[in-house]
Amino acid sequence: MAEPSLIFPVDEYRARVARLQSEMQSGELDALLLTTPQDIFYVTGFLTRFWESPARPWFVVVPADGAPVAVIPSIGAPLMQRTWMSDIRTWDAPDPSDDGISLLTETLSALHVRRLGLPMGLETHLRMPIADFHRISGRFDIVDGTGPIQRTREIKSEAEIAKIRDICTIAGRAFDRVPDIAQPGAPLDQVFRDFQALLLEEGADWVSYVAGAAGALGYTDVISPAAPTPLQRGDVLMLDTGAVRDGYFCDFDRNFFMGAPSQDLARTQDILWEATEHALATIRPGMLACEVHQLLDDAIRKKGGRTGGGRLGHGLGTALTEWPSFTTRDRTELRAGMVLTIEPGAHVDAAHILVHEENIVLRETGPELLSPRAPRHGTVIT
Repeated sequence: MAEPSLIFPVDEYRARVARLQSEMQSGELDALLLTTPQDIFYVTGFLTRFWESPARPWFVVVPADGAPVAVIPSIGAPLMQRTWMSDIRTWDAPDPSDDGISLLTETLSALHVRRLGLPMGLETHLRMPIADFHRISGRFDIVDGTGPIQRTREIKSEAEIAKIRDICTIAGRAFDRVPDIAQPGAPLDQVFRDFQALLLEEGADWVSYVAGAAGALGYTDVISPAAPTPLQRGDVLMLDTGAVRDGYFCDFDRNFFMGAPSQDLARTQDILWEATEHALATIRPGMLACEVHQLLDDAIRKKGGRTGGGRLGHGLGTALTEWPSFTTRDRTELRAGMVLTIEPGAHVDAAHILVHEENIVLRETGPELLSPRAPRHGTVIT
């Protein structure tokens, strides 16, 4: 009889835990405590939208040897039992006086944990009450466990890459249908809602993130909610999505021109497309994240453009954005198996920008596109 498992076969999770435990050895950790949705999903396959409720903490303990242990609210037991996890310990939550802390402490003590790793670095957070964290901090030697979980998660298996390629393909089909919903006169907020519907129709499980903007000279930012302003002929519309399939994200955007673009818009679009082509031909394992930022910046400047500031790409996987970041200060070494976004942005004028984003997996020989390549000149909607 096959062992229960969600999303992937059991061997995928066993391999992840083995790699995680190997990374834990360098920090001499007796166990690693995971509390966030992405980390718990990565180790267990426990996939739920119930994380939207902040009322309960959830814990998974990865010991230095042996199988992980789930210490979770009883409401999650039926779903966790469908994963490969066999050691599942529960309490009735929420409990105002003891919301799983005694059970967690007992579990750690039974595993003979003294040195406990907890992710504390960049792009981590603690998903439990700080007061409860203080209750356990005196019982164990709690140290930074960021390295093991990040080093393990940043290299994707072929099974993970296939999931990300799948959601990229789904989003690509939705982007192909944008001319059906985005015409001059259409309110931007309605375009956002219709685009989310397209993503779901094409096969996304849910749409965690949709952003975008529109304007005749470009856009001033790429994170604001949509206003009901109608699209105008001459506008450029940008849509960006982080849609999800089986717990894995895509993250790429596309530019749509309401009629023939102006000379400045067309020139900036071409600069960004060529900078991305240069990155696709140049990025290799062993480069530093800051070096990718530099090569994109150089490619834009060589064509007479100016970057929009901030990072020019990042990691991607069970979270919309993961490490590393393509910035001037991130010295993370790129490794084969990383899934990354290439995301150059450039000024159209002093106040307006265009952005351009693709998703890749880094192979030993260079990048392999996971997102369908954007048209060089964007998409013109007539």
